[in-house]
Amino acid sequence: MEVVLLGTGAADGWPNPFCGCVSCLTLLARGESRAQTAALVDDVLLLDCGPEVPRAAVAAGRSLAGVRHILLTHAHPDHLGPLALLMRSWAGRRDPLDVVGPPEALDLCRDWVAPGDPIRWVPVAPGDALTVGGHRVRVLPAAHRVLRDGDSVLYEVVGPDGRKLLWATDTGPLPADTLAAVRGARYDAVFLEETFGDLVDHEPDHLDLSTFPRAVAALREAGAIVEGTDVLAVHLGHHNPVDLPERVRPWGVRVVDDGTVVVVGEPGPKGVLPHRTLVLGGARAGKSTHAQRLLADRDDVTYLATGGPADGDADWAARIAAHRASRPAPWRTVETEDVAAALRGAQGPVLLDCLGTWLARRIDAHGAWDDESGWAAVWSDVEELVSAWRSVAVPVVAVSNEVGSGVVPATASGRRFRDALGRLNSAVAAESESVVLLVAGRPVSLR
Repeated sequence: MEVVLLGTGAADGWPNPFCGCVSCLTLLARGESRAQTAALVDDVLLLDCGPEVPRAAVAAGRSLAGVRHILLTHAHPDHLGPLALLMRSWAGRRDPLDVVGPPEALDLCRDWVAPGDPIRWVPVAPGDALTVGGHRVRVLPAAHRVLRDGDSVLYEVVGPDGRKLLWATDTGPLPADTLAAVRGARYDAVFLEETFGDLVDHEPDHLDLSTFPRAVAALREAGAIVEGTDVLAVHLGHHNPVDLPERVRPWGVRVVDDGTVVVVGEPGPKGVLPHRTLVLGGARAGKSTHAQRLLADRDDVTYLATGGPADGDADWAARIAAHRASRPAPWRTVETEDVAAALRGAQGPVLLDCLGTWLARRIDAHGAWDDESGWAAVWSDVEELVSAWRSVAVPVVAVSNEVGSGVVPATASGRRFRDALGRLNSAVAAESESVVLLVAGRPVSLR
């Protein structure tokens, strides 16, 4: 089954031609443009047909003369451009055409069809199953609405070759009924909307970069996304960052250009999160946020918190509470100083936050702040941690403070800590496939 992505943008495309934001101006300067999301399947089936689709097909070097079936997800105007039906009649096409979709979407098309046009209207609702030509289709619920609940749908399409895709735009976090319906589906390709990027203050009927990886995790838990599933982010709006491909790549997700041909059944890229990743940064640089993003598509993460509560320190307690609140609900939090043992026994991905706090607590435990004799035990702990990091069998991400770039600490204990943390960071970095420095919230790859 072959899918041509005629567009990968949101309703206003990306860039929005009326917008002067950094995202839009950057893409404009690059000469990049994303039209409204739609796809041509095997040259015979259209998934959505917004007003830009006919011209997008021409730009992609594809004819729509062979289209025999149009599957509309809902009646919003970026997904439904009925002028295409009139254009088809002007070309003298007399071949039968199925127009499939929620009743409200079909109603908006009827006036654009000339008398005698061989159009078959096929109203559908979630739970329906049908065959159009050589493709089998299941209709699934979407967390999206135009005028009423249930007037927007998603589609599962199985090609004549048995390959299977999920067309999941537009939707918010996937409904429980949808996840139940796709359990064990093992899709070859998933086209999942990611409209709002870093904007989280929006209506809940679209995904953003916080809810999108949770949707991926839910589909993975359901067995709909499996090893080899090609997952592509579509319906992209200008609230997305210009480095979007890098942001979603650790989740095993692709961002591709308009006109890209996807051969369903060819394995997509595997998750490329390095086995061991060290995330460094100064205070409030965004290092913990970045580290959590790297694993945001996983439900089976163990969060190793090395800083426990401190009696009487309200600020520290507030920081811990904020960290806990920011973690996905399914993650398991373990507060421990015995990081080496936790790494050796880990069965799933681990996020360790942070090495600086762990080191400070080991110095406390051995009374080494003011007593040189305690440092032998500290270095023994460091060597054990680095050894466990080197041999860990699961993906791990560690956060640490970069404290060596500021002023020289005024106290002897401060200088000892700064130097020791620098040595610890260097030792862990030497055993890491990826090292990232966060500066003003922006990740800079060091390896």
